[in-house]
Amino acid sequence: MKRTNHPLLRLILVLSAAIILMPVAVLLLWSVTGRWPWPNLLPESYTLRTVQELLFGSANLPALLWSSISLSAIVALLSTATGLLTARATELYSFRGKALVHLGSILPLLVPGTVFAMGIQITLIRMGLSDTVAGVVLVHLICAAPYSITILTDVTRALGSRYEEQAAVLGAAPLRAFWEVSFPALLPGILSSFSMAFIISYSQYFTTLMVGGGRVKTISLVLVPYIQSGDRALSSIYSAAFVGSALLVFLIFEAFIRRCTKGRA
Repeated sequence: MKRTNHPLLRLILVLSAAIILMPVAVLLLWSVTGRWPWPNLLPESYTLRTVQELLFGSANLPALLWSSISLSAIVALLSTATGLLTARATELYSFRGKALVHLGSILPLLVPGTVFAMGIQITLIRMGLSDTVAGVVLVHLICAAPYSITILTDVTRALGSRYEEQAAVLGAAPLRAFWEVSFPALLPGILSSFSMAFIISYSQYFTTLMVGGGRVKTISLVLVPYIQSGDRALSSIYSAAFVGSALLVFLIFEAFIRRCTKGRA
């Protein structure tokens, strides 16, 4: 890979890093701030009240993180499976209504979130899934699936079916041909789809509130009231926990993707 030492490029990279990291630094500083009057550049006093609230408060952060991560992981798994099946059906087979299936797969992206949440809430109430974990998983799946379908459709289109066809000529059964030939090539895309669906589910607030009715607790559901309360220190510490946990999961998935890609190189 060709490297460049152009000063302008270095300046752009430094400014980009500063733009990204500065809000995070301010967030971490606010999370331990006792008093920070305007226009002081630094706080006048610091406190560990927020750390105590985060670790030992009523929100029960460990249980909250576990429930949020578990719910989002289930959604990501279902979303990736849906995306893979839909991608293979639309890219490798011809059937009537293919265009309708494609439209339906991206329709949740075209409908405003408020309209979508109201409509799905009424439907789930009639199905008896309102205020339940299953209902929240379903609505998160509807939000995340279009992204998984888009990612895996592109990967499946690039791979095609020629390798599976060659494996079939050599006597491999369809399932074995997919598992041993196509699946390793699709794995980076599958992990990317899983990562994207996880982050989308993890950050859902409005749909979780509408469908879960406040009974299904996630970290985003607990975070927003702290932001609305005006307590900047508490809202900052919970925001830092939210960003940190999401970033940690994302980095783990990214490491898996890099490892799989490196193994294929």
